[in-house]
Amino acid sequence: MTTDAAPPTPTSTPTVAIIGGGASGTLTAINLLRRGASVTLFESRGEPGYGVAYSTTDRRHLLNVRANNMSGFPDDRDDLLDWAAEAGIELGPIDFLPRRDYARYLRDRLAGAAEAGPGKLQPVGETVIDVEPVAGGFRVLTSDDDEGHLADAVVLAYGNPPPQPLDGLPEASWNLSDPWDVPRISALPEDATVLVVGSGLTAVDTTVTLLDDSPARRVIMVSRHGLIPNPHVDDQFTSWVTPIPEGPLTADGIAGLVRDQIEHAAALGVDWRAVIDGLRGPTQSIWRRLPEPERRRFREVYAREWEVRRHRMAPRIAALLATYQAEGRLEILGGGVLGCRADAGKPVVTLADGDREVTAVINCTGPSPDITRTDNPLLLALQKRSLIAPDPLRLGIDVTEDGRVVGADGRVVPGLLTVGPPCKGALYEATAIPEIRVQAAAVAARLTAE
Repeated sequence: MTTDAAPPTPTSTPTVAIIGGGASGTLTAINLLRRGASVTLFESRGEPGYGVAYSTTDRRHLLNVRANNMSGFPDDRDDLLDWAAEAGIELGPIDFLPRRDYARYLRDRLAGAAEAGPGKLQPVGETVIDVEPVAGGFRVLTSDDDEGHLADAVVLAYGNPPPQPLDGLPEASWNLSDPWDVPRISALPEDATVLVVGSGLTAVDTTVTLLDDSPARRVIMVSRHGLIPNPHVDDQFTSWVTPIPEGPLTADGIAGLVRDQIEHAAALGVDWRAVIDGLRGPTQSIWRRLPEPERRRFREVYAREWEVRRHRMAPRIAALLATYQAEGRLEILGGGVLGCRADAGKPVVTLADGDREVTAVINCTGPSPDITRTDNPLLLALQKRSLIAPDPLRLGIDVTEDGRVVGADGRVVPGLLTVGPPCKGALYEATAIPEIRVQAAAVAARLTAE
């Protein structure tokens, strides 16, 4: 394919290709449609709104943020609650909506924006394999269409990449690499002992599916730290403001500040969650002020402690895990997986406390954002074209603070932007709806203004 193809036809509003139809892509599309843009939304799953986070079919998998902070739009904070009332769903401000219902919310709002205009939506259920710069814009190529789709601008909204395969584990029927394949997980034997590798929110959801379905199953949850997300509490509403120091910041200094503020809050009878929630707003600005070595130290030393406090689970889910542990059906261990072998066709894993024979192993280690280790054909093609490069910490791709993609030459690529998890290296807080909705609205405003 040559690069001297005819450019996209100039219009008063842009034609924007959005690659990825999860929450990031869907919210960006809605904002663009409301501003009159023509949007081509590529989603390999075939239907937008799901993505990895909301594709689950298990109603026991809940959002980890209360409904009053999960509106898709920063200027309409009650939109999710309004939608639930329209849809006949009983949902209070402090409730936790099932994840699959949030996908329905996103799809309904996308359909509404497409129907109401003034923009036009073209959904494409194909896998994008390349983006080619052409005069005046881009040509988006898919695995099913050699001609491609022309666009003035492209938004990369590919979300969270899948986890890296577990080291030392062979390809086998007992090695389950997709923790969101609920039918396959539910089909495991009723008396299975399952090793869940990872202890974040995905591991928690997987454990609920396994143990709530069968009282005879057992789960061994293992990670390097052995830390699980903390629970929300029902009566925590206090707003706590932490004063951020002027001048240079360090990872150690920020960690000490947070701990001091938690102690101060506790002395006044305020729960530590208020301190963490109060820091959510300034987190991006704090991250931007940290020099790269300090960002790296934060990731290496403090990140897990922050994540289990910051990304909490619903109280109902925490109560389930406590019950499973009390019944002896759930163990949570640190130390990671030290080895694995097959014994008579069954996996035997080596953990910190010795060998364990298990029925299956499920990879819940979380997304692998390092694009230099990806097998995604689009990300490989964009790197080959030097259109994208990893950020210094390899948490995503190199972008400016406002989501413009920086190429391998260190320059901004005109017309190429990103929203959501790929921005984590620049913003750190870039994976949750309260941050994604702000990015989506800002990117849409920028594209239509330009």
